[in-house]
Amino acid sequence: MADSGDIQTQPHIALLPSSGMGHLVPFVRLAATLAAHNCRVTFITTHPTVSLSESRLVSRLLSAFPHAVTPKEFHLLPLDRSTANSKDPFFLQFEAIRRSAHLLSHLLTSSAQSDPPLSALVTDVTLASAVIPITHDLYIPNFILFTSSAKMFSLLAYFPALVGVTLSDEINIPGIPPLLKSWLPPPLLDQTNLFTTQFIENGEALVRSDGILINTFESLEPEMVAALNEGKVINGLPPVIPVGPLVPCECEPERGESSVIEWLDWREKGSVVFVSFGSRTAMSREQIREVGEGLVRSGYGFVWVVKDKKVDREEEEGVDEVVGGELMERILKDGKGVVVKKWVDQEAILSHGAVGGFVSHCGWNSVTEAAWHGVRLLAWPQGGDQRINAEVVERSGLGVWVRSWGWGGIGKVVKAEEIEKKVREMMGNEQLRVQAAQVSDEARKAVGLGGSSHRGLTGLLDKLQNTINSKHAV
Repeated sequence: MADSGDIQTQPHIALLPSSGMGHLVPFVRLAATLAAHNCRVTFITTHPTVSLSESRLVSRLLSAFPHAVTPKEFHLLPLDRSTANSKDPFFLQFEAIRRSAHLLSHLLTSSAQSDPPLSALVTDVTLASAVIPITHDLYIPNFILFTSSAKMFSLLAYFPALVGVTLSDEINIPGIPPLLKSWLPPPLLDQTNLFTTQFIENGEALVRSDGILINTFESLEPEMVAALNEGKVINGLPPVIPVGPLVPCECEPERGESSVIEWLDWREKGSVVFVSFGSRTAMSREQIREVGEGLVRSGYGFVWVVKDKKVDREEEEGVDEVVGGELMERILKDGKGVVVKKWVDQEAILSHGAVGGFVSHCGWNSVTEAAWHGVRLLAWPQGGDQRINAEVVERSGLGVWVRSWGWGGIGKVVKAEEIEKKVREMMGNEQLRVQAAQVSDEARKAVGLGGSSHRGLTGLLDKLQNTINSKHAV
């Protein structure tokens, strides 16, 4: 790349995330990674956000990189919710951003005329069909960041071909092993659902992008990455570039988490189970109390993140009310567990040597963080892409998936006895511990100098750099 001291030749990349921490966190990590590669970054922030956690994370990013990352505010038009077939606040926010996308033209034009000029826009996949036409009109290269697994991306790319088709129990996508219908995000089974219409439109738009960045690495999903780039899944896809795992940056931790870390400092290596089902998963009180009882019975120390509201702004009741006073008394009495009811610095917890296992919903950020730190997983998908991700976890050797537990919150309540048994099995599985450590080694090689993800990202930046240089030479 060109001389790092020459600001005129710095690639200038704008990032446009959508909604929810699952989508925002990878964009924050990509921003930090690009800044480390001497890029100028414009971070487009939507107003309003759905959750407090999103607002706080963006603020911390901007504070951590005051010179390399510049904010641009994108004020959304009000959304008439009666015109959108969904009650999910995050899907509705996707739609609000999409319907406001035409307002991006002025914002991007001002960035394109900045110094250095805008080299490319990286767009969240949920916004692809609304944003790509705008960047095409402005002659700005548009790259998609896919924030889940390559396996899930294969479904997105192929799904438009399934529109109007009665889905069988087994879905055959060219070039990859079959997917089961029961693994699909539940909204996809209703083609009138807002998520489904967005999913189809964005899947159709992929071929019009300039490239696909995926937060995965080749050795985790070798068959998927190869099938996508060899044109087996669909013809005409632009290059699919694994750039993961996107590594956590120093801007992420929230203050006030020291008590959990201090508690972990007193625990034996690998003796603690971390339990968290993500920033969007709201469990029933009955299921929460079965989880707590199962953890207590397992005999292992645990850090447990409790959540019974989908949006953190709506969280009002304390831990005792949600978990139950009697159960909390038992947890506190024996000192073997810590229960928190707020956004936690998950990466700091997973990186702690005392943590030996992770009971997770298999949101992709959680999977990549577990892979990075070599922490084995007990997969309990709760919705969305999480069953497909759980299959990736199991196939890679990073963890195990209890298929009989079904979707969290749908159907049966998983009893404490089952949870106790599976936690013990995971924590006692030495082979699984070794396999998780091997996955961690591969993840670190991928982003290290000369690794597959490092080559993919630097190759992209070199192309943008060459375009800049050729324009200067004219």
